[in-house]
Amino acid sequence: MATVKCSIPKGTRDFLPVEMARRNYIFDTIRKVFRAFAFEPIETPSLENLSTLMGKYGEEGDKLLFKVLNSGNFMESVDFQQDYHKVAPQICDRGLRYDLTVPFARFVVQHRDQITFPFRRYQLQPVWRADRPQKGRYREFYQCDADMIGSTSLLNELELVQMIDMVFGELGINVVVKINNRKVLAGIADMIGAPDKLVDITVAIDKLDKIGLDNVRAELAERGLGEQQIKALDPVFSLSGTAEEKIAALEAMFANVEIGRKGAEELKELFGYIAAVGVKSEVELDLTLARGLNYYTGAIFEVKAKDVQIGSICGGGRYDNLTGIFGMPDVSGVGISFGADRIYDVLTELDAFPKDLAQAATVLFINFGPAEQAACVKVAARLRAEGVATLVYPETAKMKKQMDYANRKGVPFVAFIGENELQNGTVTLKNMTDGTQTTMTVDEMVAILQ
Repeated sequence: MATVKCSIPKGTRDFLPVEMARRNYIFDTIRKVFRAFAFEPIETPSLENLSTLMGKYGEEGDKLLFKVLNSGNFMESVDFQQDYHKVAPQICDRGLRYDLTVPFARFVVQHRDQITFPFRRYQLQPVWRADRPQKGRYREFYQCDADMIGSTSLLNELELVQMIDMVFGELGINVVVKINNRKVLAGIADMIGAPDKLVDITVAIDKLDKIGLDNVRAELAERGLGEQQIKALDPVFSLSGTAEEKIAALEAMFANVEIGRKGAEELKELFGYIAAVGVKSEVELDLTLARGLNYYTGAIFEVKAKDVQIGSICGGGRYDNLTGIFGMPDVSGVGISFGADRIYDVLTELDAFPKDLAQAATVLFINFGPAEQAACVKVAARLRAEGVATLVYPETAKMKKQMDYANRKGVPFVAFIGENELQNGTVTLKNMTDGTQTTMTVDEMVAILQ
């Protein structure tokens, strides 16, 4: 058999035990906060029908969908001389999920008789995007989502901000929470006489941090906006002050634009709630925040780390009729998604992971021979029953080899049951940090290691 080069696809990763320990620390922290706000867990398949996914993420999002070839002899009747867009539906009708929100909307419609509205769900699963891999951007990555569906109350948006505050407070990451409202962006499109260009405006504005203002203006021109319309956006880009001052300016700006005025009212109510509960993280009204996904209709969120240069580490927003695409109209939802992989990169750069996460075992029993091994196995079973992670070295090897193993694994305690301990029914426990060792009963050992 030929030798195969060991490799994995670009944009994907293997995770070693220490990396998995750190990832689980992030997942456990997020999951704990989700549960504190009474969200319930669900899962959806990695594969969705392309009819479920296509057209929900905008033109650019559709291009990033991983499409999966049909199985069987599906190519026999395909005329490959046709245009690709005609061929593609004939050779693939499924795709890897791009996010967790659209599959969630499908889930809600499909299981509407089995869930209670308003429904609050959380979901921690991988998603896939055919993107160009770079720092902080992967083709396979985890999202940690929480959504409420079946309620239009802005208290839901407040709770999302509180959850963001709690998660990043627990993780020790300083963040800024940026908030805007898609109704404000729709109002701006109306105000400049380009209501039909809302998607073009949001897609371009969403790139402001990446490509700069001049390039955003150039892209708006390419998308069909006139010079005067683009110039009319300048007040939006330059609006400054506190959230209250910006909202007051919007209210004046939208005096005759109903949808924009509604967006300003929602922002005013939400920022009032946030001020009342005393969120610790910095919260900013950012009128250039657009969130490129087409399905957002109200409040939108984006979270950035203040001490690390990286893209957004959390984002989300309100969607009023995503379930309508699947035949269940007028059901509003709102949610956020924590980017676990980028959060991992931030904690790594900050060196902010707890130091003992990679510690798999609390104690290692040295193996001296058959009789001693039998005693070790018995005591190890007792320790494991008491919740203490325990290893018994599987072979009778030299003491140095076994102790080196304990050091390499970062095991904080080593236990010895030798000839004397066998006779006396005791155990000698060595603290690998300070080098002290004490002979004690099994009960005393259990008490110490617990």
